Amino acid sequence: MGNSEFNKPLVTHIYTADPSVHVFEGKLYIYPSHDLENDGVDDDKGDHFKMKDYHVLSLDDVGAPCVDHGEALHIKDVPWASEQMWAPDAAFKNGKYYFYFPAKDKEGKFRIGAAVSDKPMGPFKAEPDYIQGTFSIDPAVFTDDDNQSYMYWGGLWGGQLEKWQTGSFVPGEADITVGSDGPQGDEPALGPYMAEMNDDMVSFKTKPVEIKILDESGEPIKAGDTDRRYFEGPCMHKFGGKYYLSYSTGDTHFLVYAEGDNPKGPFTYKGRILEPVIGWTTHHYIVEFKDKWYLFYHDSSLSDGKTPLRCVKFREIQIEADGTIKTMKPYED
Repeated sequence: MGNSEFNKPLVTHIYTADPSVHVFEGKLYIYPSHDLENDGVDDDKGDHFKMKDYHVLSLDDVGAPCVDHGEALHIKDVPWASEQMWAPDAAFKNGKYYFYFPAKDKEGKFRIGAAVSDKPMGPFKAEPDYIQGTFSIDPAVFTDDDNQSYMYWGGLWGGQLEKWQTGSFVPGEADITVGSDGPQGDEPALGPYMAEMNDDMVSFKTKPVEIKILDESGEPIKAGDTDRRYFEGPCMHKFGGKYYLSYSTGDTHFLVYAEGDNPKGPFTYKGRILEPVIGWTTHHYIVEFKDKWYLFYHDSSLSDGKTPLRCVKFREIQIEADGTIKTMKPYED
């Protein structure tokens, strides 16, 4: 099955984006955000992304019809949230399914919440408050072979990551000039944050720490190196005993990856996974299913390039024995 055959939206009756994907009960469960049409004007802070709920999708197998299990969580049922339910993730532990999502709190600060269900498709019941210690966007939960779970998160610009460099929220120039609050030029780029999770999967065992992403010389990737620096959308997978942190470079539109010996980092930049897609952003997940590896991602092809109206797609990826991921062009095999 060539990748050109994969290159189509999973569903077309709703707009979907930001997929995370897990193998639960022998199936592929996809947890995307749900883009909604609105009159917002595109800006670099993402104010035109006005999502309010989540649907869960599933595939019994590669090539099988995609099932929409309906609304799994709505913002009206999240006591602490006010708007913008962006890229989510999910996990399974203790016989329960956990759903993680960012949203702005009542003060306009992005936080990360958790919700719980007995079923992988939900519906999910939100915890009464966000996970203490969280900020910014794009939660990604990885459970290692020793059953310890980690959450990774963070996004620049509209994701507010720059505002948390002191450990507290500091409003600044980015409200006027996007990106001006963060490191510039040859300063080390900001990385995603990580914390170990407690076994309850709705709280942290450790304080959040910034993940270091290094170049081939062992030096931190620079803020001005926009082809390689971290922007948003962290994802963690393990292959051959190594840990692979993949992420979006944001305004340069690449999906890239870095390798490490520990889930806490540091990680060394290795290369590109996917060249730019139609639309401003891309956001992804890498998952193994039946001894093959797949990349789930999104573009704006379903809406003829309208940035805030996206569709989830997927394709098989090639991972070499040494962990190298073959770079792909999104509209070619």
